[in-house]
Formats: sequence, C-alpha cells, structure tokens
Amino acid sequence: MSDILVLYYSRNGATEALAREVCRGVDSVGGMASRLRTVPAVSPTSEATSAAVPPSGPPYATVQDLVECRGLVLGSPTRFGNMAAPLKYFLDQTGSEWLAGKAAGKPAGVFTSTSSLHGGQESTLLTMAIPLLHHGMLIVGLPYTEGALSSTTSGGGPYGASHVTWSRENDRLSDDERQLARALGRRVADVARRLDASGVS
Repeated sequence: MSDILVLYYSRNGATEALAREVCRGVDSVGGMASRLRTVPAVSPTSEATSAAVPPSGPPYATVQDLVECRGLVLGSPTRFGNMAAPLKYFLDQTGSEWLAGKAAGKPAGVFTSTSSLHGGQESTLLTMAIPLLHHGMLIVGLPYTEGALSSTTSGGGPYGASHVTWSRENDRLSDDERQLARALGRRVADVARRLDASGVS
C-alpha cells in the first residue's frame, strides 16, 4: 500500500470533517491508503509547547510523514483569505526537504472551510498551493466533470474541496461538499497510483 498524507488543522471540527471525507476518497483507490495527521495549535507565547501526542484525534504530523507519503492533501480553515498559522508553521519547517526535493513530483490537493460563503475560500486554496508548488508538487484540483461542482450551493470549487459552516454546526457537511471532498482524495490517490505504475518518482 502507498500512503497519501491527509494533513489538516481544525479548530472547531469543520476542516477535520472534510479531512475524513478526503480519507474516504483516498481509501477507495486500490493500493492506496490515507494517513490522517494534524498539527498542534501555535501559541502566542513563544515559550509554550504542546504535548507530543494530541489528547484526541489523529497524531501530529512529522516532516517524515511528508517524505514517506506518495501524495499530500492539505487542509486548513480560512484565516483572512489564507491558511491558518499552525499549518503554515509546519510547512515552514520543511526547508531541508524542499532543498533535497523530497516532495518533488508528488501529487497534492488542498481543501478549506469558512463560516461564510464569500469568506476567502478561493484565495485560501490558491495560497495553500504556493508552498506545494515550491516543493515541486503536482497540484490536483477538481474538474467540472465532477457533477457536484455544478450543483453545489455551498462549498466546493475547481481549486479544491471546501465547506461553508454558515456560522452554524461546523462539522455538518452538505452532500455536495462530502462528495467533492471524497473526489479530491480519490483524484490525488489515483494520480499517485498512476505515477507509481509508470515508474515516475
């Protein structure tokens, strides 16, 4: 089995709900398996540290997860049209891996959540792709051949999967949002499998 790293930060559960649907999409592809990981919150006090193991949910990601996996699906809530600081902090620690080209040629996708329909989803997805492009990753989006992309009245777009909470229950995904998150995981896993089969690394 080849792993796809599904790496996310979630404060209130919405982005985690998307991440779990992405994992279902990854796991539906033969020979591929999802590796769900999160990152700790960033403290405003520079001396503060988080426990090595989160109290609940998936383990914290290490840079080695990125190195070992055949692809990446990265998720964050929107913070003023950009990814949340904890996820950026994790990526900022991958300079040595960037220099060594450890992620180059691997497929990657992105997903996000906001509390409002025009809360910066597209800018967040696009800016999340920038460090992945610097790593040499191959960005996989959602084409309009995905029917839910044309029917959704909430989250989802060609740049990646997304969710709108409408400032209500954060982890209640719409059927279209759920379908598009699974499609994103499936597409990244399928591209990784094809690259493996072709011998491209």
